[in-house]
Amino acid sequence: MIVAPLSQLPAGVTAERMHARPLYGKIYSFKGGSGDGAYPVASLLNVNGTLYGTTSEGGAHCTGSGGCGTVFSITQSGTETVLHSFNVTDGRYPYAGLISVKGTLYGTTLGGGDAGYGTVFSITISGTESILWSFKGVPDGDGPGAGLINVSGKLYGTTGYGGSVGGSYCEPASFSCGTVFEVSTSGKENVLYNFRGGESDTDHPIAPLIDLNGTFYGTTFGISGADVGAVYSVTTSGHENVLYSFKGVFGDGAMPAAGLTDVNGTLYGTTTIGGTAGEGTVFSVTTNGTERVLHSFKGNGGAEPYSGLTYLNGMLYGTTRNGGTTNNGTIFGITTAGVQRVLYDFKDGKDGAHPEGGLLQFKGSLYGTTSEGGTYGYGTVFSLSP
Repeated sequence: MIVAPLSQLPAGVTAERMHARPLYGKIYSFKGGSGDGAYPVASLLNVNGTLYGTTSEGGAHCTGSGGCGTVFSITQSGTETVLHSFNVTDGRYPYAGLISVKGTLYGTTLGGGDAGYGTVFSITISGTESILWSFKGVPDGDGPGAGLINVSGKLYGTTGYGGSVGGSYCEPASFSCGTVFEVSTSGKENVLYNFRGGESDTDHPIAPLIDLNGTFYGTTFGISGADVGAVYSVTTSGHENVLYSFKGVFGDGAMPAAGLTDVNGTLYGTTTIGGTAGEGTVFSVTTNGTERVLHSFKGNGGAEPYSGLTYLNGMLYGTTRNGGTTNNGTIFGITTAGVQRVLYDFKDGKDGAHPEGGLLQFKGSLYGTTSEGGTYGYGTVFSLSP
């Protein structure tokens, strides 16, 4: 545990609060199979006190291959309802969380749809689902595994592969380097930007965007050539700029899988690997590209953060997929000055294991999912009072 000098604690964060014992609670354990979901890897959404989310597998369809995934609702007391089970034609493997626009929920599936390259869908809170767009791979994108954002009634997101630019940096050419896209709530889609890879660009955006003063910011995973990930900006007119390129596995971080969090104009995020121990980092970056490593994970304190960060009362909160005393993952808090603390260490798996999604803050508590573990081994929904 790092003992924080009082001068490094943000306003409202006392030394007593920084080192208080958080209260963890398992709200629900997924059962898998056709009657429930399995393996949730996304963040939750709060709509009027009810939580909504997705499971990457499970559900009533595709049962021979583990299920195509579900959309579910759950109360804070643990009553869970499957709202929709995907069936390949309407999508498969919803890896991202949901957003709400005027009372309707919107999300993406990594695969499935008309051509098998993923979808954008809408669903009502009563469970009526519709496909807004089915991706074709080339030229419009493949594998929209990240969530959406809503800006002035249009939905914006990324695809990790696909698009109209192929070539040597993103082999095979049919995969291409990924895209930033927009889609209207009526189902009209447009590609804003096709990533090119190589020294002049970056590739494979698998994280959601954030909107900051009319410009979108995001990260790329970066798996082509020497690229190990970057932070970029893109305008609604399609002008893209690489703000910062990560240096490598044992440098300042590599392969960010999560989106960014804005705190007073500075962006904060995580890399899945890299840092001094090679097990991931928390970093900050300004909009002009000045990057700083706030924390390097070192095994027992967490490893491989796949989630983004949630800002609450002067602290950033997140999860690591692995690490901790039993390598089942952790929940951590960190100040913007880089003072980090493990808030919860997943233990024997029954309390949950391997959280990949970010944390939802609601009335001072944090809610999230674990991709595995729980009573049946198919993942959990949990709460934490930091």
